[in-house]
Amino acid sequence: SEWTTMAQGNFSRVTEFILLGLSDTQELQFLFFTLFLLAYTMVLLGNIMLLVTISTNSHLHSPMYFFLSNLSLLDLLCPTITVPKMLGALLLEHKEISFSGCLLQHFFLIAVVGTEIFLLTVMAYDRYMAVCHPLRYPSIVSTKLCAQLAVGTWAVGLLNSLLHTSLVFTLSFCGPNKIQQYYCDIPPVLALSCSSTRSRELVILVVAGVLGSSACVVTVVSYIYILLEILSRNSPGIWQKAFSTCGSHLTVVCLFYGTTICTYVRPSFTYSPPRDRVVSMLYGMLTPLLNPIIYSLRNKEVKRALRRVISRVRSALTREENLAQSPQSAG
Repeated sequence: SEWTTMAQGNFSRVTEFILLGLSDTQELQFLFFTLFLLAYTMVLLGNIMLLVTISTNSHLHSPMYFFLSNLSLLDLLCPTITVPKMLGALLLEHKEISFSGCLLQHFFLIAVVGTEIFLLTVMAYDRYMAVCHPLRYPSIVSTKLCAQLAVGTWAVGLLNSLLHTSLVFTLSFCGPNKIQQYYCDIPPVLALSCSSTRSRELVILVVAGVLGSSACVVTVVSYIYILLEILSRNSPGIWQKAFSTCGSHLTVVCLFYGTTICTYVRPSFTYSPPRDRVVSMLYGMLTPLLNPIIYSLRNKEVKRALRRVISRVRSALTREENLAQSPQSAG
């Protein structure tokens, strides 16, 4: 590794980190490369297809699908921040990452994760308004409010990440530089600092706990009100309609919250590299992979719109193929 001797003091400053990744065994590295490349490709295709479906179908231009398109964008960004570097390390054995590169990777990853937590909360509020106040819903959840809520989630996510990143990367790193993870995450980076981290860990834990628990409470309360509203109505088909509109979001919330809380809302002395690699893969790869599948399979409107998009793509490909073959036939 590269070290730069400081002018004062009897120690060195780390200028790069080594990402140890998932395995040192050559055969397993190729297997992991193949699996992660396939999963990453599926994440890209699934979320891009969902974004295209929402943007090209006017009947999906509603608050619910506006927030869903933001979620798909976040699900595109989350693995893109970490996976390409990991694939390069697996294939080319280039495991080094500069200090500034590690800082930027950490900043953008925490920003995306934080933004997704707040966006899922906003989506729960949107479902609450749609189910409990259907007549007032169009006037309250306006286009302007949707834009403000979306911008607000991104802004809070960025500010939260700025705080976390400044707390972690203003520490002194003058000893080991091997990160027990395939990307720059808070617990393994904190473990490498040669200065006291207890006070900063406490701040990170409190901020993450307060923001995460607040978002979780709003989400839970929204669904309690939704459940009470459903129980108060005795109309046929209400359960099916509510499950159709809320089931997908609730499934995604449980999956995302479970994995992120296990990773971040706990003290660093409970950090376990093998376990944390698995947990981080769940929210870093599995959640972005499953989200478009969950929303596509559980939502009839999305399925119908998706079929139309696929049909248009097939028609366009068929026309291009026919045009390409027509000169040959003429010849």
